[in-house]
Amino acid sequence: MTDMNVDRETLRELADAGNETALDRLADLADSAGDLGELSELLDEGSMRAGFLLTRRAKATGDLRELQRISDAGYDEAGHELDRLLRAPADEQRD
Repeated sequence: MTDMNVDRETLRELADAGNETALDRLADLADSAGDLGELSELLDEGSMRAGFLLTRRAKATGDLRELQRISDAGYDEAGHELDRLLRAPADEQRD
């Protein structure tokens, strides 16, 4: 298997042309760099991978507002997670 190091510019061009895998790869790179701004932009562009990554982060910190924003941007799982956290008994949320 060949190890390919694809640059961000090429990934961006492919993503702009509609390649979802390139969009997912950009989301993974942004997540690795901790670039929440870029992840948010990618979610706004329709990247469900960015939605997943942002939801994972918001869930870990219990950020209900961020979960709502992610859900509003079109990533339904964030809405499900938000509902789950809102319905959980207070004792369960502290754990």
